[in-house]
Amino acid sequence: MPRLSPLRSGAFRFALLMAVAFAVASTALLLVVDRTVQRYASEVADDSVSAEVATLVDEDRAAGRAQAIESVIRREHAEREHDLRYGLIDRTGHVLAGSLPAATAVIGWHRVAVRNANPDRKNSIQTSLLRALGVRLSDGAILVVASDTSDLDELRQRLRGSSVLFGLGVTLLALAGGLAVGTVFLRRLDGVNRAVEQIMEGRFTERLPKIGMSPEFDHLSANLNRMLARIEVLLEGMRQVSTDIAHDLRTPLTRLRHRLEAFKDSANTATEAQVDAAISQVDEILSVFKALLRISSLESGTMRSRIVATNLSACILHLADTYRPVIEDAKHTLVSMVDPDIHGRADPEMLVQAVTNLIENAIFHSPPGSTITVALACRSEDVLITVADDGPGIPDVEREHVLRRFYRLDSSRGTPGSGLGLALVAAVASVHGATLRLADNHPGLRAELVFPGVGRGQSSNVA
Repeated sequence: MPRLSPLRSGAFRFALLMAVAFAVASTALLLVVDRTVQRYASEVADDSVSAEVATLVDEDRAAGRAQAIESVIRREHAEREHDLRYGLIDRTGHVLAGSLPAATAVIGWHRVAVRNANPDRKNSIQTSLLRALGVRLSDGAILVVASDTSDLDELRQRLRGSSVLFGLGVTLLALAGGLAVGTVFLRRLDGVNRAVEQIMEGRFTERLPKIGMSPEFDHLSANLNRMLARIEVLLEGMRQVSTDIAHDLRTPLTRLRHRLEAFKDSANTATEAQVDAAISQVDEILSVFKALLRISSLESGTMRSRIVATNLSACILHLADTYRPVIEDAKHTLVSMVDPDIHGRADPEMLVQAVTNLIENAIFHSPPGSTITVALACRSEDVLITVADDGPGIPDVEREHVLRRFYRLDSSRGTPGSGLGLALVAAVASVHGATLRLADNHPGLRAELVFPGVGRGQSSNVA
């Protein structure tokens, strides 16, 4: 089973989703705070400018122009919470007091750009954008009061920068945390996957380990283990019933066969033919029971201890040479294509039984004159044992069903057999960790036993 990357794990994806959600929320919060700070600071600055204008207008009206000019000069150099600039310009455009130029003499609220010396850099000029309010006095002069908003702009820039850095930091922290959690989760999940693979291979005594990430996962593992225990009991019961029936019926059938053989010695010619037919039917029933016992033994997993290092090329080549006369007697043609020097771990007896079943199926279900091909070859890291014919084949919808016990196609019910041959092959494949594939040979059937992870000229493990 391929190993899943932590970057593709559910924990990392959840962390990524949370990071994206946090980034969106942080951006929205930054916009709201920026607008709120701007609105509040603007309102405070505008209130301060309006208050200054009202005070100076009252002084000019009550104390006269000279007092108003003196008040403007005094306020220009006073230190306040807000940096205010003043300008008193007469009707001719002459500046009477203040640092604002005559060009700023505009009635109402407006923006003023003023060039000043940069305090941070010598011999450098900077431009400040001020928000100003201008009013006309009784003699036509214009009083202008402006507020410097550069501090506000600097505050907003710093706030934006801090928010962006903080958002990026938290986002990266969330992604790193998701990656760490995903890595730990996948490591623990690997143990569960390995246990599941063992169960899929027929080792029903295997149980799932605890994931340990949270009580919910451990509770799920416990429930699955209870379900597996129940399934194991049911399967063992079914297997035991099948085995017991085969054992119990094989003994009386064997005795019946012996009696028929004894009766045959004293029977006449006509009776002898009937006895031979009865013995043949008994032998067929015994072969069915033998196949059932064999399948039950394979499915129990006890046969894995017989898997040893095997020369697969020599095994398949010997089997093809042994069956060549049988195939030729059946009016078929045998083609063997066995690559040399392919080794692996297998039970030679089980492997020969499986390939024999495939060859006999091809013999019985192909018309005379058909070609039967037996092949062994490496495909990348896999080994393929193939038995193919150019007979009628098996329809696509039936290929999964024919691997079940006693299942036979309607067209095959008149031919010898019990419907256990391919079931036995599938059981052998399962013991070896291989896969049985049935495909179209165009025409005919192509049966492939695929053994993963076996290389040419080496004793690799196919089990």
